[in-house]
Amino acid sequence: MYRQTVLTVLALTLMTVTAVAEDWPRFRGPMGSGVANSGTAVPSTWSPKANLAWKVEMPGPGASSPIIVGNKAFVTCYSGYGLDQSNPGELENLVRHLVCVDMQTGKQLWQKDVKVVLPEDPYSGIGVTAHGYASHTPVSDGKNVYAFFGKSGVHAFDMDGNKLWSAEVGKESDPTRWGSSSSPIVFENLVIVTASAESQSIVALDKSSGKEVWRQEAKGLDGMWGTPALVKIDDKRTDLVMCVSKELWGLNPKTGKMRWLADATGAQNAYSSIIQDGSRVFAVTGRGGGSVAVDAGGSGDISKTNTVWTGGVSGSFASPVRHESKIYAIARGIVTVMDTDTGEQLERLRLKGGEQTGGRFGSLDYPSPIVVGDRLFYMNGSGQMYVFALGDKMEQLAVNKVTNDKEIFWGTPAVSNDKLVIRSSENLYCVADKGQDVEPQAENESGSEPETEPRAGGGRPAAGSGAGGGRPSGGSRPGGGQSFDPMSMFNGLDTDKDGNVTSAELAGNRMADRLKTLDKNSDDVISKEEFSTGISTLFSRGGSGGSSRGGSRGGAGYGGRTQDSRPERPLRPSMEK
Repeated sequence: MYRQTVLTVLALTLMTVTAVAEDWPRFRGPMGSGVANSGTAVPSTWSPKANLAWKVEMPGPGASSPIIVGNKAFVTCYSGYGLDQSNPGELENLVRHLVCVDMQTGKQLWQKDVKVVLPEDPYSGIGVTAHGYASHTPVSDGKNVYAFFGKSGVHAFDMDGNKLWSAEVGKESDPTRWGSSSSPIVFENLVIVTASAESQSIVALDKSSGKEVWRQEAKGLDGMWGTPALVKIDDKRTDLVMCVSKELWGLNPKTGKMRWLADATGAQNAYSSIIQDGSRVFAVTGRGGGSVAVDAGGSGDISKTNTVWTGGVSGSFASPVRHESKIYAIARGIVTVMDTDTGEQLERLRLKGGEQTGGRFGSLDYPSPIVVGDRLFYMNGSGQMYVFALGDKMEQLAVNKVTNDKEIFWGTPAVSNDKLVIRSSENLYCVADKGQDVEPQAENESGSEPETEPRAGGGRPAAGSGAGGGRPSGGSRPGGGQSFDPMSMFNGLDTDKDGNVTSAELAGNRMADRLKTLDKNSDDVISKEEFSTGISTLFSRGGSGGSSRGGSRGGAGYGGRTQDSRPERPLRPSMEK
């Protein structure tokens, strides 16, 4: 009897451990790595009619990603305001939602609504219109789920949807009014929130009560939209690591105080999140930046001692992902493969077989790639999912869609128990292997052949133990060496091919307000000449672009800044003694 009881307890324990191991509990899954601990049976091909397990309508759009805990998926949305640029509605009607869905059936189990707390940034101009009002991915510790709704606060619910607590972390606005999108994470008994736009601060809340445990203010958080990661240094120490404008920070997650900092890249904005390999962290930053590898740990300025390599590969909104000894970064339709040890560019492939998505500023390709087994999954803003086999060389296996309807796909997919969960502006989808045949998609004639030769300007190992700082090589062009072709973007917007872009052709485009400023003669038509003349400065950054070592980092964003009326704050969190 005793033996049977012990075996039963062990079996239940193993089942519990397995369930936890297969959870996708935060943005980009376990440790924020983008790598699934399970899911090898997720199919490589699907369509709206094949290998689609279920589809459930959402109460509204959102740029956040789904998470999965046990047999439940969670996702945030918004409604009531900001759904149509031409008629956004009344701001006081804005409502955020946390939705829970059964993973087996797709049935909605519960929905919790959080009314807006005013003041809130309006749905206008070039700011929050780019991503809406539900951009932070929720996080779970396996017992509860925590959702961050910007100025409307942080909210905790148990797994059955019972409200536990709410906490405010700030109601300010950044000068560009872009809002924030950094997702909360859980460390021990804390929920850690990066309230960059709301209060230029990082805030830790007690996860059982919502009481504020610590707060670190820093204006260096301007222009930071990535999600921090917890990096284990040794058995006694874990660092909270994030990439901000031009720097990497390592904080004590128990106090928020800074343990170390390092030069990152020249990028003024930090859109993406870091990834790690043990205690080594990697950042691939956006325009004007590059890539860098730093050994986390130590104290003070570790730029010269801990920088492993710097490189010229830049990214965009998507965070990179690591598989074995390679890093995969995707930006502007190009997959760049780098060696983790040296930063050397090993391979470059152009995405093939997909439909035109309107260019970088047309669809806003926010989703990040994920790795499942030995495959890489990447979805663009139009919902086209590219699947690659990983090995000595990448091989594109398929391009899939869950719908033929025009929906926006901003969130990164989640994986658990051989199921792939995808969110759009209208629905939540689940892909699973149902043994159904998928008709092959005809390859787009305009798809380019893969670029497989390494390019010049790859990673540069730092001298000695890492001396040489964290700056990318000089002379690299914005976008990882890829020239921006304005006419390619224009042709994507000019759907009727008459040589002009009209308001009707911009309808539904999240960047419509910004693009309409190119119409200099106010005839409601953007000509090729107006487009080519104005596009080069339309997205240029303001501010001084000063050194990361001193002074304020002005210009954290694109044009349209308002006067900064926020309190004067230190550049960085206080240093740990």
